[in-house]
Amino acid sequence: MGSILPHIERDEAAEAAYLARLGERVRAWRQEHGLARKALALSSGVSERYLAQLETGHGNISVLLLRKVAQAMNVAVEDLVREQGDAPAALGLIMQFLGTLPEARIAAAHQLLQTQFGPPRRRRVALLGLRGAGKSTIGAKLAQLLGAPFVELDREVEREAGAGLGDVFSIYGQDAFRRFERRALERVLRANDRAVIATGGSIVSEPETYQLLRERCFCVWLKASPEEHMARVIAQGDMRPFRGRAEALEEIHRLLTDRDRLYARADATIDTSGQAVKHSLTKLRALVGAD
Repeated sequence: MGSILPHIERDEAAEAAYLARLGERVRAWRQEHGLARKALALSSGVSERYLAQLETGHGNISVLLLRKVAQAMNVAVEDLVREQGDAPAALGLIMQFLGTLPEARIAAAHQLLQTQFGPPRRRRVALLGLRGAGKSTIGAKLAQLLGAPFVELDREVEREAGAGLGDVFSIYGQDAFRRFERRALERVLRANDRAVIATGGSIVSEPETYQLLRERCFCVWLKASPEEHMARVIAQGDMRPFRGRAEALEEIHRLLTDRDRLYARADATIDTSGQAVKHSLTKLRALVGAD
């Protein structure tokens, strides 16, 4: 019993401190706007007695009543109830300004902020290309050299979907795969300021996901000839999604033709055709290490 009481007392103290912060936010807003408690009571439909209890940290006000108060104050209720301390005043001004922009301009503002204040893009290296380009082999070795995590995005898609890649396509379809891929990429970016990411060969075909990748990562196209791709796919023993070897080379030619201009939008290109892994890795390491 003696060990439980201090724990209960700590919880009660934390709750009291939380209610005090909540009340202080309401009182500070009212004073900043020169509004009497009675006036806020009238505009919110909440009694002065409730407001007095709220502002002094003694009122465990209901969610619906608090929502009325927030609406009368013209602030988001989540801003009143957040656990963290108050945000800097400048942040509030920034949020107000962003709220006046059309959606397209907000996206542009986000990109500008990410470019200006986000982690340097070279801290995350994304490798592009068809299967057989060397993304996994070279990427794992680069990550080891950099002391950074190595991420195979296809494996993260499987985690997101809870199914193998082949099943994702057969059960959910391509549109669902694209959604899983986008969510997996967003999760990887949130979790890793530094990483080497081997992407799926078709990621460049989804404009928004590819744009996110290019905004947040230093993208390198590991390029190879169709014949080299074919030889490596055969060596890996992985012929998906080809129905047989006879049509595989033709399909690789078609995919490279279709995606050439998209892959070419990467920050850099390394041709791995006829090159030893060590040679391609040296070139990639030099690129990533450049200022």
